[in-house]
Amino acid sequence: MGFIAFLKTQFIVHLLIGFVFVVSGLIINFIQLCTLVLWPINKQFYRRVNCRLAYSLWSQLVMLLEWWSGTECTLFSDEATVNTFGKEHVIIILNHNFEIDFLCGWTMTERFGVLGSSKVLAKKELLYVPLIGWTWYFLEIVFCKRKWEEDRDTVIEGLKRLADYPEYMWSSGNVEDGKGKIDSSALSEVSVRGFHSQTDALQDEQGTRFTETKHRISMEVAESKGLPKLKYHLLPRTKGFTTAVQCLRGTVSAVYDVTLNFRGNKNPSLLGILYGKKYEADMCVRRFPLEDIPQDEKEAANWLHKLYQEKDALQEMYNQEGTFPGQQFKPPRRPWTLLNFLFWATILLSPLFTFGFGVFASGSPLLILAFLGFVGAASFGVRRLIGVTEIEKGSSYGNQEFKKKE
Repeated sequence: MGFIAFLKTQFIVHLLIGFVFVVSGLIINFIQLCTLVLWPINKQFYRRVNCRLAYSLWSQLVMLLEWWSGTECTLFSDEATVNTFGKEHVIIILNHNFEIDFLCGWTMTERFGVLGSSKVLAKKELLYVPLIGWTWYFLEIVFCKRKWEEDRDTVIEGLKRLADYPEYMWSSGNVEDGKGKIDSSALSEVSVRGFHSQTDALQDEQGTRFTETKHRISMEVAESKGLPKLKYHLLPRTKGFTTAVQCLRGTVSAVYDVTLNFRGNKNPSLLGILYGKKYEADMCVRRFPLEDIPQDEKEAANWLHKLYQEKDALQEMYNQEGTFPGQQFKPPRRPWTLLNFLFWATILLSPLFTFGFGVFASGSPLLILAFLGFVGAASFGVRRLIGVTEIEKGSSYGNQEFKKKE
């Protein structure tokens, strides 16, 4: 094992990464609060500033995938589709089978310059969570109660407000949960514990993860409704998707369907990324012009069900052949995510090291014990939360919602 590989496995290094992410995030949230004075003066300037502030936070997670673990992302598509990336507003449908699928999606938005303008329909409770909820608030994210009857008007109004958004949006709608999430394109404790909690919340907001239990319940619902069964996906929910398509007509140009897999039958995790483990992700991207999607709600729902049958076929092909159809593209990673993290690390770690040196130089047993106690508590928190990002420990939201449909 080389020295760099050894460093990537050390807890103290993970603690420092978490420190930089959390503290920089709180600073960014404060700056965002100050930008509220810009809204009545120049709304579009306010939006552009906050896109870049959000980029400064989210790109730190992308940096872990691209530069820290060196994970490779390969696109399977056609040249005409790839040429539209980053040049139009779109809705993205991405399967949610893996713990880092949202991060692979984010690395593509970063490489095509639209990471900062990410949008997501989030549960209302996250509005009060530092970093995630606060950053999304300043990005005009729509917060919902996960009760469609109560959320419908809120969602419609929130999506319509984005009609004049000045930055290109990639709206990733995971329709394998109850809400058809939108992501244009996911910490009160200054420790890696906070880092793990926040990334898990990000995953939760990307949609209901695929599990065997949820799949079984989903297929029972499909059978009861006379819908085609799916082998590798949950039954798509159509209300959020059809509402998003209706509200964003005239703004969004297309829907990108993305099917993601990892080579070698790997099941990657956020913890693996933090330990520097390298993965190889394959993403099949198909572009559907919005005008090709029916305007009628029922017909649009049927279109979505047909799309998921096609996604199942793509998954079957990948399982058998280890590849997707189409040309292969490897968009180069950009240096900005790494430079952004190095900037924050330089600003924040210098005073931290100075403080730690001062504590031990003081010779005070009380100060030294307090400092070591803080480090120990952070370490304990990390060990307890190591399994938080495992798929088996995901939310039961999908199970509950599917049961309601029976």
